[in-house]
Amino acid sequence: MDHGALFQKFVAFTSSVHEVTHELTRGVKSEDVTPVQYKILEYMIFSQPVTPSEIAECVDLSLPNTSRELRKLTEKGLCEKATDDADRRRQLFRLSADGQTMMGRVFAQAQQGFEQRIAGLTEKELQELEGALELLQKKVFR
Repeated sequence: MDHGALFQKFVAFTSSVHEVTHELTRGVKSEDVTPVQYKILEYMIFSQPVTPSEIAECVDLSLPNTSRELRKLTEKGLCEKATDDADRRRQLFRLSADGQTMMGRVFAQAQQGFEQRIAGLTEKELQELEGALELLQKKVFR
């Protein structure tokens, strides 16, 4: 197998993922939240609790900028800060009830767009799609 060609397909795939993600979430995000803040909330929904360093690394922000955005999200009532019981110096963040509600609304609207995209697929194609996503998650995006 030509790894270079496989890599080019992977890059094209990930680019398409970003485009479709943007398309599915365009217009459904809260107008009170910036795109950077939305990325932070989206990361939090799947990885809670998280440290500022983990968020900074994932969303490609400096630690000071991440801290500022977390403070703003906390002030808006969309996330909560706690202290790690095992290490009192370590701060942990998670979505608040309002943050979970907002992200639930965003994801419900994005799901409608996703369902429109897959509407014409057969049951066999849906199963193949599910298998492909599971394989990608297990082998590439672990």
